[in-house]
Amino acid sequence: MQAQHQSSSDPKAITSTVEGAQAARHLMAIRIVGTALFDYQIRKTVDARIRLESLTSMAHQLGDLTANEAAVVAQLLNQPTQFGANV
Repeated sequence: MQAQHQSSSDPKAITSTVEGAQAARHLMAIRIVGTALFDYQIRKTVDARIRLESLTSMAHQLGDLTANEAAVVAQLLNQPTQFGANV
């Protein structure tokens, strides 16, 4: 048996630099908004809520967060909470 090696003339899958950059921006937006969401759910302060709302809005406006992802955050923000409550 002989091993099959790909020749340099064979077509190769390449990811577009633009697609890669957009995917990286999306993942970074998820990370930043997710961290803000975690902070808000733990602290339940007005400042944490404002930060989460601002980051979500900005990421969505820049196209780094989908409408569905922004809707999930909005849905979580619509749940009643007591600010500064120790649970």
